[in-house]
Amino acid sequence: MPWSKGRSRPRIGLALSISTLLLVSVFLLRGASNEKRITIYSTAANYSLPVAEHGGQDYVGLFETLEPLGTVSAKSDGSKWKLRYNSVDAEFVNGKKKGKINGRDMDLPGNFVLESGRGMVPLSSLSTLLPLFLGGPVSFHESSRRLFVGEVAVHFTAQIDKSALVMNFTSPVNPSISTEPGRLKMTFTHEPLVPPGSQTLTFDSKTIPSATYSENNGAVEIEVSGTAPLFASFSNDGKTITVNPASQAAAQTAAQNPGVSPPAGNAAATPLAPQGPRRYFAVVDASHGGDERGAALTDQMVEKDVTLAFARRLRSELESRGLTTLLVRDGDFSLTLDQRANLTNSTHPAIYICIHATSQGNGVHLYTAMVPAIGQGRGPFLDWDTAQSAFLTSSQIAEANLAAEFGRRQVAVRTLAAPLRPLNNVIVPAVAVEVAPSSDGVSSLLLPAYQQLIAGSIATGITATRDKLETGR
Repeated sequence: MPWSKGRSRPRIGLALSISTLLLVSVFLLRGASNEKRITIYSTAANYSLPVAEHGGQDYVGLFETLEPLGTVSAKSDGSKWKLRYNSVDAEFVNGKKKGKINGRDMDLPGNFVLESGRGMVPLSSLSTLLPLFLGGPVSFHESSRRLFVGEVAVHFTAQIDKSALVMNFTSPVNPSISTEPGRLKMTFTHEPLVPPGSQTLTFDSKTIPSATYSENNGAVEIEVSGTAPLFASFSNDGKTITVNPASQAAAQTAAQNPGVSPPAGNAAATPLAPQGPRRYFAVVDASHGGDERGAALTDQMVEKDVTLAFARRLRSELESRGLTTLLVRDGDFSLTLDQRANLTNSTHPAIYICIHATSQGNGVHLYTAMVPAIGQGRGPFLDWDTAQSAFLTSSQIAEANLAAEFGRRQVAVRTLAAPLRPLNNVIVPAVAVEVAPSSDGVSSLLLPAYQQLIAGSIATGITATRDKLETGR
């Protein structure tokens, strides 16, 4: 059997339109598998692999473990399996505990398993095997299945500042966040986070008395305990997370505005709340982020990066016109649709603008919500999927002003309606802007001149309807 070269990861070559994303989002939002996994952290890549069980022991594919770290190839010949990693050669035999690496005998804690051409080694052998291939130290947290290659650990500190818990990390982090009564949980699946010493932290605070650190199945969870609902916000390019108790003033503001009830049965999502009393005219939402890359616009260009670039430029254009603006995300981290809607609703701006990007067509596509038949409310709360109903007319007015401005600047524009979340869940005027390339091709999405043209057109169109938007606040 010939040598099999290192496999490249598949790329998605089809740019998904918003309507297509609406269809596939149902599948993407389903719960993740509970299978056993190991997470490996290195300067080259952070990645997770499935763990299989053989003879009562946990096993992992050796080829797959080494593949992201260098040039690797493998072949099988009967019961023998040979692997080459960079300049290191290894040989193993199916069902045997002995192997050779660069001609040197070594023992495994369990039999080598050759399964359909795939060579698998006991998980517990990695701390011995990998240094022989990599030529450097590794640290393996075997009970939680987290392996560190070299000095890659991310450290953090946690302290109370006034009534908030401020956590500072040595590198940007991107946890998923959820809340339940009295607790806020942050799950880190990609960061080489290590404990700050003690795994239980106590604070001199009545509202946030403690936090706990734990590791399991290739991930880290930090659980913050509180005597009030807790909200998390990111700053410092993702290196700082601030956990605040929900203020009584925020609760009073929510009571004075139309309530929105999120879907029953879902854990409450934590909005990334802006800090301080500043009131924002516009909330600009760069779609996707973190693990959610969005459409593959080219082999090197993904939607999440393009939307963030446009969102930042749009914020600059709006603020230059005196319109205070909040970015839902100002970095590469993921947010759920409910988090995006909750943040917007709690901030209560004059308008919400969501940015998407596509490689298909030219110019821009403007979307307002297509609200389904109004569902049954629960007491003072609106149905979550029809929350936009009362603001749809204002959204359409804003969309018309944007379309007129694009027309004046000779930018091709289409106006559409779609059942697009989170537009349906937002209780302010809301418009989605999907930016397509200019006639110069998809690379124009990264050109400053084209980004300026689109952002300037949006800002001018919003400014033209400022008075009407302010009236509705």
